[in-house]
Amino acid sequence: MERLTKKLRDFNELVMFQHTVFSLPFIFIAMIVAAEGWFGFPLLILGALAAISARNAAMGFNRYVDRAFDVHNPRTAGRPSVDGRLSALSIAVFTAVNALVFMAVAYFINELAFYLSAPILIVLLSYSFFKRFSSMAHIVLGISLGLAPVAGAVAVTGTIPLWSLWLSIGVVFWVAGFDLLYSLQDMEFDRERGLHSIPSRFGSAATLTISALFHILAVGFWALFVHTAALGAFAVAAVIFSALMLTYEHYLVRRDFTQIDRAFFTVNGYLGFVFIGLIILDKALA
Repeated sequence: MERLTKKLRDFNELVMFQHTVFSLPFIFIAMIVAAEGWFGFPLLILGALAAISARNAAMGFNRYVDRAFDVHNPRTAGRPSVDGRLSALSIAVFTAVNALVFMAVAYFINELAFYLSAPILIVLLSYSFFKRFSSMAHIVLGISLGLAPVAGAVAVTGTIPLWSLWLSIGVVFWVAGFDLLYSLQDMEFDRERGLHSIPSRFGSAATLTISALFHILAVGFWALFVHTAALGAFAVAAVIFSALMLTYEHYLVRRDFTQIDRAFFTVNGYLGFVFIGLIILDKALA
């Protein structure tokens, strides 16, 4: 039993399960808006399973294909994928099982969700290769998480409403923007290893500017989402709060690069949960 518990902890560390908080709020925001309120426990469970299994598959695949780089990076050398705690085979099996679970869950949601599950997986897994040849890997990561709101709307309505696209594009720029800040930690390593990223190509000052631009676009698209979906004052407050949190995130990083982890994990985690909380209030009190 102790051995099993340890193995589960290793897999949890492999995919950093706690960071699923970045994707879960926005899939449920889309589901709440699509359903005009509560969408039911079956979809709550299926939506959570879909988001978690999709992210696990993407993270497992990323750790599997990046082992040769991660072992040389001081920031990642202690990951279970490179320090011997998890074998390459076990990571591959973990990735495949989660991919199959995602497609199975999509099948039980509705027909369109199932048809979209394979293309979504292709996008999620392709992110792991982009850093080898393109600095646009940050955008691809953003697209990977940005698919969540569209998936949420599809789960409830079987369609892709326009407002869900604006919400998703906002997530794309939000994620790409904070990934740029996070990537500043690996700027020199990426240059040494010939890996492509905006920080390694353009430097820290340009990266901070591009990240700020991405976050301005994120707030703009979220405002467009609120307008198109005809939401109320609490939803407007969610957009304003997001703008303030992203401003604070940039303040932290610009003041001190050692604050990157705090900006990345804490600030963005609060942003997602407050956003969904205000959307729930908006629908509950409409």
